Parts: sequence; structure tokens; C-alpha cells
Amino acid sequence: MQKLNEILDAALKFNGPDFYKKQVPEYIYSNLKNGFGQRPYQQEAFGRFVFFWNDYHDKPKGVPTQLLYHMATGSGKTLIMAGLIIYLYERGYRNFLFFVNSTNIIDKTRDNFFNTTSSKYLFSDTISIGDKRIKIKEVDNFQAANQDDINIVFSTIQGLHTRLNTPKENSLTYDDFEDTKIVLISDEAHHINAETKKSSELGTEEKEEIISWEGTVNRIFNANKDNILLEFTATADLSVPQIEKKYAEKLIFDYPLKQFRIDGYSKEVKVLQADLSQFDRALQGVLLSQYRRKIFEKYKKLIKPVILFKSKTIKESQTFFEEFATGIKNLKVSDLQKIKDSKPDEAIANVFKYLEDNNISLENLITELQEDFSEEKLISVNSKDESEQKQLAVNSLEDEENEYRAVFAVDKLNEGWDVLNLFDIVRLYDTRDAKKGQPGKTTMAEAQLIGRGARYCPFQLSEEQPYYGRKYDDDVTNELRVCEELYYHSAYNPRYIQELNTALEEIGIKAKQSIERPMKLKPDFKQTSFYKAGFIFLNEQQKYNREDVFSLKSTIIEQTHKVSLKTGYTKSSVAFGKTETASVDRKEKEYKLSDFGEHIIRKAINRLEFYQFSNLKKLLPNLSSISEFITSTDYLGKIKLDVSGLPEQISNLSPKEKLEASVRVLEDISSVLASDKIEYKGSKEFKPYMIKDKFKDKVLNFTVNESEDKEYGKSMINPTETSYHLDLSKRDWYVFEDCFGTSEEKLLIKFIDKAYEKLKPKFEEVYLVRNERHFKIYNFEDGRPTEPDFVLFLVNHNPEESLHYQIFIEPKGGHLIKQDEWKENFLKQLRAEHSLEQLWKGKNYIIWGMPFFNETLRTAEFDLSLNEIIKD
Repeated sequence: MQKLNEILDAALKFNGPDFYKKQVPEYIYSNLKNGFGQRPYQQEAFGRFVFFWNDYHDKPKGVPTQLLYHMATGSGKTLIMAGLIIYLYERGYRNFLFFVNSTNIIDKTRDNFFNTTSSKYLFSDTISIGDKRIKIKEVDNFQAANQDDINIVFSTIQGLHTRLNTPKENSLTYDDFEDTKIVLISDEAHHINAETKKSSELGTEEKEEIISWEGTVNRIFNANKDNILLEFTATADLSVPQIEKKYAEKLIFDYPLKQFRIDGYSKEVKVLQADLSQFDRALQGVLLSQYRRKIFEKYKKLIKPVILFKSKTIKESQTFFEEFATGIKNLKVSDLQKIKDSKPDEAIANVFKYLEDNNISLENLITELQEDFSEEKLISVNSKDESEQKQLAVNSLEDEENEYRAVFAVDKLNEGWDVLNLFDIVRLYDTRDAKKGQPGKTTMAEAQLIGRGARYCPFQLSEEQPYYGRKYDDDVTNELRVCEELYYHSAYNPRYIQELNTALEEIGIKAKQSIERPMKLKPDFKQTSFYKAGFIFLNEQQKYNREDVFSLKSTIIEQTHKVSLKTGYTKSSVAFGKTETASVDRKEKEYKLSDFGEHIIRKAINRLEFYQFSNLKKLLPNLSSISEFITSTDYLGKIKLDVSGLPEQISNLSPKEKLEASVRVLEDISSVLASDKIEYKGSKEFKPYMIKDKFKDKVLNFTVNESEDKEYGKSMINPTETSYHLDLSKRDWYVFEDCFGTSEEKLLIKFIDKAYEKLKPKFEEVYLVRNERHFKIYNFEDGRPTEPDFVLFLVNHNPEESLHYQIFIEPKGGHLIKQDEWKENFLKQLRAEHSLEQLWKGKNYIIWGMPFFNETLRTAEFDLSLNEIIKD
């Protein structure tokens, strides 16, 4: 039997990459904090649910709905919950029961849902759908809850079981669920799978206790056929046959940690082992943390890196807390010099090099460390009382006013710890629990802690960089790379490190194998006048202020909007008697919206928050007033609608029916306007940049055997690695020493190798340059950045006027041609629509974009376009 997520995966493949993205109603995003929920996988998570709810043919009928989101730690499961709460409210749900096994997670989620001053608050300042403003409230039970609000009951699994089976006044009871449809939201849902686990995994008492919790949840869930149970976890053990079977028809989205890492949303994990004392190992972590802080400060980023010191027992943690505080207070230059002289790992050596390059003495560094890691900036979260008291502090470590630099703990910071600026974890014990070469429970728990700490700490130096994702995989020698890495500091224990790496690979946060490749320009090319004095022309991403928008889109104005009125038709019949088919005699009549009168339309506008003049002005900046919006033929003045209803209704609409029809039409128009939020454009003008400034040597990082294309990361000049070998050292026209690209990229190089013979007679200079994130250009229509894989420079030194072609080329796998169609359209527009100022007399610069190159599907079209340039 095909699994639900496999069916949904197939629908995505068949309908294209934006299929689920297009399903998501705008009101989900508009009611979340600005910019939240916009990562592609988050859009897909929302869209899968909307598609399942509205269009999935095999959706179970007449029974409650149960679905599982299996999503990586740090991917935003709570954000998905928030968006689905908004969606399900619009679908008629008002009551939501959130339960989890830990009070710490409840406190964190309350903060996410209700604390508007928190940096982790998830909703927009006001929540509204259409003309209705919605409040979100925490309640003790649903019986007295306001059914115009979003009502949420928070409970632990254990507390829920106790509250329902030993009810108290004003508490939640089973009566709350008898006639009310509810949405149950289970966080860390793997904890409610006790019944599904093998009996041998649980002791008798534990098994009976947990099964009773599950029984309570199931009783609530099955109380109403319209109930929904949404489960969220990062660690559903889908490899267990019983659990895999249980969720075969319930797993709606599987986004594992491995894919999260591959997509660039996590830090890169490094394991650093050192044969040092506990304090010296901790001191290495402190040095790396302070170095990272200095790099952030250099680029004017107020990010405070945090260290976790993890002990085996509470007593050991308390003892080391005191040792660390004393050691920092009494730190001497000789302590740091000893580490410097010990031939440390490259990461630690970079710290001392930075200090020397910036004339920072070890004495000055010690003064800094004694301030930044003073005892009042250290926090211990070990005992139960202590961790509850300090939970808010350790969950707000990114906040500017939070000055803690180091956290001391045993295991109080496991599930539910949501911290982004953790960059170092120091393991203060040296034990192993592997059996038969497999990582034990402790090692797996440590790997999962590393997975939680590996959440990416967002920053960007420019708007064109991704804010929430890694930026330096293609430039690993960049000094900012350390700000994208999590270091796990361990004692020197090769067998343990091997077991830990196995565990990290198993959960997906670490690649099984990665390799660094130098991407070097050929020395001879660096000596050419083309490299030293040549130009590449690039456009810019510009803020789009919509100043050229003087009306609604013609598609809105020319469309006839459909409105169906309620007829009030009723018919009684005898139970079990024969039912006669009857139909309502509906008719249609066309109106102009303006026929209803300005006062009706204005009243409809006032019902919809979207049409506040301040919001309309952002979308329609040349609009002068609401009156103009209502009456002008550039806006609502020509809007038509077909009204259907009973003949006597549509021939003489009442004021109420006119208002209802106006609201419906305005809601339709608002959804189109809201989706047209183009914030940027790509400039038509291309400006010159020195080639020597844009193209430099880099070191690239590749994960082995994780790309769909097996050629990716393999050397083209090494015949033992690649199926597309070419000796690039003998091709002066290829400016880098090697290519590590995909199969299509290597095939493009081989194509140019053959085409070189017909290019050479016309062009004295031919250079094919690989673009490894050296530059971007921006789509004219919406400013979307793209990084063409190659740029081909062709120079004809005609004595009267030399021709300088700059040709952007993008090889593309067959499965991506449709998905990236917008890029190809943009490249094809370049020749006709670009502009550049010809600043150099006797030199004519021409920018050109080629159709996608694909050896199997597009060679003829590509060759035709290249021949056009040769004949131009």
C-alpha cells in the first residue's frame, strides 16, 4: 500500500515545485509574524495540509483525522502549528488542545503564542480573517470559552490524564469533548507511541502508566468524527515496523534533519578532540567562542556566542562550575600560551592568528574573558527547581539584554531547548556506551543534543544573502565560516569519536563524508590583460515602490466575478420515506459593482481590514482616496459580477444582498492583490565590475554521495573520478584549473571544447568562467536572484570597433527545466532588454543570455543560439 507522504510527493513531482506553495491562502502568512513561514519547506508543509483537507480524494470520511508532521529539530514545527491553527479557525475550528510531555515545552510554546514582547512570538500584531478580528486565548476548559476566539488549553500528557480522570471545578472534563469538535496538537509526539512500541522496551509499571495516557488521548480524539489530531516530532522512529505501519496513511510531511542540513538551514557540525585537562578543553571552547564574537562584531552583528558545558552528573557539573569560575578569574598568560604552543587544531590556531593580525595581546584578551565569562554571566540549570526558574533565561539567550555566555547542565536542556546562538558544546566526561560497534543510548542522546544546538544562527551582510541559511559552503576559508559552525569539544578518544560520528550521521546532522576542493584560477589567466583590466557587467536588485502602478490589473477589471446568494429554500421530508429530487430555480444577472451605490461599497470596504487606505496605498501608490478607488474605472468602477439566486431576488436586490455580494467580490480582489506583493525588480541597466575583483580563488566544501547528480563534487581532470574527463590544463579558454560541477555542467564544458574551433576564427579571446557564487544577476520582473553557472566572454578586436560579448549560460538537468523556466525566460530577455552605458570609445559591449543547455534535450537549440552570436 502506498503511503500518504509518497502519494503527496508524487503529486508534487507531477504538478511542479510550486504546487503546494500555491495552495496556501494568503491569510496564513499575513497572520504570522512578518516574514515567518516563508522558507520553501514551510510553505510546502502548509500547502500539503491545505491540499489534503480540500482535494485529497482518499481522505478518510466520517472518522476523526490524524496526521503526523515529521520535521527536523529547528525547522519550525511550532510555527507550522501556529499557521495551521489560523487555517483551521477559518475552517470552523475554535478549540485547540496542546499537549506534550514536558512543562518546559509548554512554557516555551505559551511564550511563542501569547507573549507579544518576545522575540520568538509567532503571530502578527493583529490576527484577522476578512473583516473579522480574532483573539487568541488560553483557557482552562472549552465549555465557557468564547467561540469567536481561538481557544487553547495547554497540558502535559500526564496532567491531561489526571485532570480528565480526577476532575475538579472549572477544570477540563470529558464533557468538554462530547458535542464540540476540537484540534488536538501533540508536540514531541513520539512520547505517545507507547502502545506501538514492543512490550519488551518498557517496564510493566511504566508501560501501564503510558498506555493509560494514550487511552485518554484516544478517548478525546474519538469523541467527535470531526476531531483532528496533529502530531509533531523530529524523532518518530519510522524504522520500527509497527510505527511505520501506524503512520503509513498519516504521515503528511517528512522533512528529516539530513534534508534540513543539505538545504543549508543548520550549522555545520565539527567534532574537536583534544588530549587536554577538562579546564584546558573548556578554555579552547572559550577562545573559539570569543573569536567568533569578534568576527561577528567586525561585521557589526550583535550576536553573542554561547557555550554549553555538559557534565555526566549534577555533582560533577556543580564542581566544574566552581572550577571554571575560579580558573577564569585567575587566568594567566601562560595558560593561553600553553594552548598556543601545543600545535592546536586549525580552528584554535586561527584564533591566535587573528589576535596577532589585529594586535590584540594575550593580556588584553584575558581582561575580556574575565569580563565576558565572569560568574554572573554563567548559568547552571541542573536541579528541577533551578531549571524551571531559569528556563526563560536559557530560552532567551539570543536576546540583547541576556548576558549569559556559558550554560552548565547535565540533561535539563534536551527536548524543547530552542537556542540559536549555541556554537560550542564541551563534553566534560570521557565514557562510552557502544555495544557491538553501535552507538549506545547516551551517545545517541548526545548526537540529538548536537542536532538541537546545530540550529542556524541567522545573519546576513547584504539583502542578497540568505538570512536563515549557510552562506559559505562555497567559500570555507572565509573568516565568517566559523560563524556557521558548531564545535563539539571532546577528550581525545578516537573510538568514542567514531561512535559519535556514526550517531550524528544516523540522525542526519553530519554527512558521512565531505571533501574540500580548491577552486583556483589558472596562473596564466591571472596574467592576462583581460583578467587585470577586463569587466563583467551585472545588474542590481532594486526596491520596487510600485510607482508605475496606476490601476488594478486588467485581469481583475475584465474578470466577471461570481456571487451566489442564499435562497432560503427549505424542504421537509418523512424519515425513511422516498426522497424526491428537487432543485432550486436559480437565475443569473450581471451587475456592475458601481450599480450598488458608493455607500454600499464603502460599507463593504469598512468590513474588510485589507482595504484600510494605508494598506491600499502600499499596493496602489498613485491612489488618492477611497472615493477614487470606488468610483474610478481604473479601480472598482468597471468591476462586473454575475449574481445568481431566485428570479425575484436577483431582479430586485435588497441592501443586505448588495452588501453581501460586494463583500464577496472585494474578498476575491483582495486575495489577488495580496498575492501581488512584488518587493523588488531587477534593474535593466548593467554596470561594470572588474573581473579581478569578482573572480577569486576559493575552497569549496562538498558532501560525498548526497547530491542527486553523482558527478557533483568530482574532479573533471581526474579520469579515475569522473565519467566526463577533460584535460583542462590544455584548454586556455577555461580559466579555472578544474571543475567539480554536475554532469550537465561538465557536458557544457565539453560542448564548448568542440565549439571552440568555430569560435576561434572570429574571436581572439575566448574565456569560459565557472560561477561559484562569484556573482548574481536579478530577474527583471520580480528581482529574484539567480547565479548562472557560467559566463562566456568572447572578444573580437576589430580595429574600428571591438566586440565584447558577455554570455550567461545555465546547464540544466532535464527534471529542472520546467521548475526553473523563469530563469531561462530571464536569460532570453537579456539581449533585447538590457542597457549599459558604452563608456569606452571603440569598444562595444553586448550582454546575451542563452537558452538552457541540456545535452539530451536542448543541444540543437543551444547550438543555434551560439551560431547566431558567431554570425552577428
